[in-house]
Amino acid sequence: MKPMTSYERFRRMYAHEEADRVPVIDGPWGATIERWQREGMPEDANYVEFFDLDRVEHIGADNSPRFESKVVEETDAYIIHTTAWGATLRNWKHAASTPEFLDFTIVDWDSWRAAKARMTPTRDRVDWERLKTHYRGWREKGYWIEAGLWFGFDVTHSWTVGTQRVLEALLVDPEWCLDMFNHFLDVGLALLDRIWEEGYRFDAVGWPDDMGFKHNQFFSLDMYRRLLKPVQKRAVEWAHAKGVKARLHSCGDVNPFVPEFIEIGIDALNPLEVKAGMDPIALKRRYGKDLVLHGGINAVLWDDVDAITEEMRRVVPVLKESGGYIFSSDHSVPSSVSLENFRYITNLAKTLGSYI
Repeated sequence: MKPMTSYERFRRMYAHEEADRVPVIDGPWGATIERWQREGMPEDANYVEFFDLDRVEHIGADNSPRFESKVVEETDAYIIHTTAWGATLRNWKHAASTPEFLDFTIVDWDSWRAAKARMTPTRDRVDWERLKTHYRGWREKGYWIEAGLWFGFDVTHSWTVGTQRVLEALLVDPEWCLDMFNHFLDVGLALLDRIWEEGYRFDAVGWPDDMGFKHNQFFSLDMYRRLLKPVQKRAVEWAHAKGVKARLHSCGDVNPFVPEFIEIGIDALNPLEVKAGMDPIALKRRYGKDLVLHGGINAVLWDDVDAITEEMRRVVPVLKESGGYIFSSDHSVPSSVSLENFRYITNLAKTLGSYI
């Protein structure tokens, strides 16, 4: 059989059908890329091409308030900078880590209204030159194309307002949270509508909304149903009206929410974080006919060849049954994973994920 393109593999997985093999993708931290470069990967190499992973391209647009982005402080170890969302954060240069958020511009209704007035879906928020230059090639080469949205609980608390502030507001001022969730989505959808109307098609829409942590969730199922589920449902309905799939990235333990995701039509769930309490085999057996599972391979084990081999041989054959599976780690590839380990793991994934 002639190898399928990435587009063909993803399309079959979303249709819950077999392909030549499951798609194999992942996202290493910057510090992981640095390690691989020290171990022999050329500095100018694209790691996706270097390891021959499946090709996925992303189309996005800027729905931010466009606050000034500038460097506040820089050392050999870190850089402190402001973002277009008004956050001040510290990024570690050579460590695989999430940013440390130090301060926020949006802290109440008044500062939100000022930011909201700056968030309008103008044409200059899309990188049209990138699309004009590369889109045709992506299609000709059989890439899977996913458009991105930026809305919801996670990006509001972590990137925009602050975790404690949003968690308190969910209880005492839910209308403020709803106004932010919905406006983020409104601007994002309006921008993707512009892209679609210009003839640039995508195959799926994805967005990040981490709603869990280790063995628990940030809020109750009832609160999810009242405040966040209707907003996510709007995103799904918009995607389905265009004939494209909807994929949710939600870290942590989100087990209680999975039936709700299926009810509103979410097509795929990532990353199935094992270390937080997600069991990919149990999810496959319970929801595999309704939900594409993406991830679920415990990143803690990736620096131990014997352990990860045993885990993959246990998990991948079950997850790939009848399609509906995309291989990747259960979050991101940490810097503890060597170049050779990653090469071994992705090659093993192609073998175990084969339907031939």
